[in-house]
Amino acid sequence: MATDNSAKKAIYGLLGKDIDYSFSRSYFTEKFKREQRTDAVYVNFDLQDLTELHEVLKTQNLSGMNVTIPYKEKVFPFLSTLDPVAEKIGAVNTIALTPQGLKGYNTDAYGFEQSLLPHLHSTRGKALVLGSGGASKAVCYILKQLGFKLDRVSRDREKTGMNYQDLEEKGLGGYQVVVNTTPLGTFPDVETKPSIPYSTISSNCLGFDLIYNPDKTAFLKAFEQAGASIQNGLAMLEFQAEKAWEIWQQHRIS
Repeated sequence: MATDNSAKKAIYGLLGKDIDYSFSRSYFTEKFKREQRTDAVYVNFDLQDLTELHEVLKTQNLSGMNVTIPYKEKVFPFLSTLDPVAEKIGAVNTIALTPQGLKGYNTDAYGFEQSLLPHLHSTRGKALVLGSGGASKAVCYILKQLGFKLDRVSRDREKTGMNYQDLEEKGLGGYQVVVNTTPLGTFPDVETKPSIPYSTISSNCLGFDLIYNPDKTAFLKAFEQAGASIQNGLAMLEFQAEKAWEIWQQHRIS
């Protein structure tokens, strides 16, 4: 488990499993350096089991946490309160430490919305979300809030109402937005991508991949080749990180 030698620094960190490298640690380390925040440090709390969180919470000067897979939903029993948006979504990726205990937030939703909006036209059509994990819940919440008619697909039809075989028969032509929330295509497995009928992509569609490494996944390349617009997950991550920072600072002030 990661620790810091300076007892005076505010400790922020990422809860996850097998997270030797993380966007969050890299992003906040650079942010603190850029803003000359010598009073703060960001570390990874790499937990093989979430029961280890009890020890993490004893960390001196712990000031805020992000949460990644597989704990975005499993962390709920540790929380005293939930932000209304996180409660509606059913997944948490940011935790603030308050006098009343741990409070869960979902800044994935904010990050997705802010990175999606520049691509949208005034009319809202149909959107398709690939995957059924914690991140997909935030994506679905925002798409519904923005007025999209939503379809979801995963390997398990019972979870999402449609599986990949169903999608092969239906095609992608009717969708304005297709979002990949699965890990397929993440480095180093850069040649993999979800099994969907890419030949039916409309040039009026936006292909959105939550993956940021590589910056252009095989999924996005297929959409680009079809003449569609594309967006990777980097901007979403940056937006959600800044929103998390804003939340942590509000609680430190209060």
